[in-house]
Amino acid sequence: MTDKIQKVLSVRTRPQRPNGLRSSMTIGWRALLKIKYVPEQLLDVTAFPIMFLLMFTYLFGGAIAGSTSEYLQFLLPGILVMTVVQITMYTGVELNNDISKGIFDRFRSLPIWRPSILVGMLLVDSVRYTLASAVMISLGLIMGFRPEGGALGVVATVALLILFSFSLSWIWTTLGLILRSEKSLMGVSMLVMFPLTFISNVFVDPRTLPSWLQAFVDVNPISLLVTASRGLMHGTATFEQIGWVIIASVIIMAIFAPITMYLYKNKK
Repeated sequence: MTDKIQKVLSVRTRPQRPNGLRSSMTIGWRALLKIKYVPEQLLDVTAFPIMFLLMFTYLFGGAIAGSTSEYLQFLLPGILVMTVVQITMYTGVELNNDISKGIFDRFRSLPIWRPSILVGMLLVDSVRYTLASAVMISLGLIMGFRPEGGALGVVATVALLILFSFSLSWIWTTLGLILRSEKSLMGVSMLVMFPLTFISNVFVDPRTLPSWLQAFVDVNPISLLVTASRGLMHGTATFEQIGWVIIASVIIMAIFAPITMYLYKNKK
């Protein structure tokens, strides 16, 4: 054993510096291992989606649509969007935890591609979004949801949802670098996400709302995503509906990704 240690220490050549993809995947693997040892982290992508879909379908379906089965066809794409976009805030929470524990400073001292710390975390979060979507859609099919757009429409919906959620995560990484505690980050994220998700077309047709409220709902990014998701799942989506979601995602990333990287490089 001593000979092996001496042999390793006697090597004078420096190991090859990992490229951006490799370092990002390593950081992502670290995040997956955290889920392995703390599996209750998956409650937000397993138990909560099930609870939301069952509760809103059977509590409000009869009152709003006259039939829980009919309401489910309208509700599921919206609940899917609401559930996934709300868990994007945990990206910032995890980053804030790493900062408070000192792990963040250790990562920045390593000879790796600087953005890989953030990219790795965001990649793993995309896995979480996919898992939440799979849970929600599987339960919906059991309950009687029938997407007229077929499997292709469902897959396209999930892909569009992951794209938007990935862009939204950059907002929370920015706040995770600015705010000083996990509780303050959770408070701010709830303050932003609850109005956006509930004052939208997730639960009801905007045409039933007052005109002044309908004007906000129509331009709400969550409403744009829900409209595109419903269209894709039921085979009625237009290029305009999908395009607005892509444009919104690109704008969010164009604004908050550079801000996040600036704060990341200059964090003290």
